[in-house]
Amino acid sequence: MPDRRVLVTGASGFVGWHTLAPLAELGYDVHAVARHPRPDDLTDVTLTWHVADLLDPAGRAALIAAIEPTHLLHAAWSLEPGQYAESPANLDWVAASIELVRAFRLAGGRRLVSVGTCFEYEHGRSPILHETSPLRPATVYGSAKQSLLIALEALARATGLSAAWARLFYLYGPREDRRRLVGDIASSVLEGREVATSAGLARRDYMFVADAGAALAALLESDVVGPVNVATGTAPPVRELVELVASIAGNPGLVRYGARPSPANDPPEIRADISRLASEVGWSAFTPRELAVSRTVAWWRSRSPVALP
Repeated sequence: MPDRRVLVTGASGFVGWHTLAPLAELGYDVHAVARHPRPDDLTDVTLTWHVADLLDPAGRAALIAAIEPTHLLHAAWSLEPGQYAESPANLDWVAASIELVRAFRLAGGRRLVSVGTCFEYEHGRSPILHETSPLRPATVYGSAKQSLLIALEALARATGLSAAWARLFYLYGPREDRRRLVGDIASSVLEGREVATSAGLARRDYMFVADAGAALAALLESDVVGPVNVATGTAPPVRELVELVASIAGNPGLVRYGARPSPANDPPEIRADISRLASEVGWSAFTPRELAVSRTVAWWRSRSPVALP
């Protein structure tokens, strides 16, 4: 069997799906697992789909035994917009993820990249977040991810597993849930509906999800271990992104700025330091924002039954 066999969990999701083509391009034998995979989405990529529930112990064990992956990119998690931040299901994913990685290592797995989050960090102390910045998650989701990192780092030390932890910041792009910011703006404007937002003055590090997928593939390919910020390293006002999305969608006047209040105690800026990503992983192939937004809007236009021309 091939020497570089990667299992991608959460492969039909927003992040995981965007790692599949980059991994195939790097020469991996790609195995994608999800509860409800959509194999018709990547007709030009050679890969094998598996259906499994990773929260089920028997399903996890059978999956690892069937594939015997050498590499694991773990992106699966429950991320229901409006619910996931405080959901007890986060704790289920901590336990399931630990057991998945243990099974992977026992089966001879060599290299792991797990997806973390910028919500592990303490927000508000400094606008620029380094991998060594203080961790003080304010949600169950962030706490669960931090707990998983601690467990996986201990497991890696004990077993010799090469393990990296990709801290994703804010994302947008094709396949985004329409309840998230850019999905909401793009789908609403394309369908001719007004959409309410905050004033958009906060500065956030938003990354095109296809770039994030390529960066995750590059991280898996590297021998870098420990936490790595996956972001752009820039944080313009969110309003600039919203304005660009609405303009490319064709009707910026439909966005009602300030109609929604900003969250209480919202930090004015959240931005990643991406020195490790650039210098150690060697990845910096960012898509220009206007092109990224154009591709995002085109994806929404192709899927909206009432999109305006």
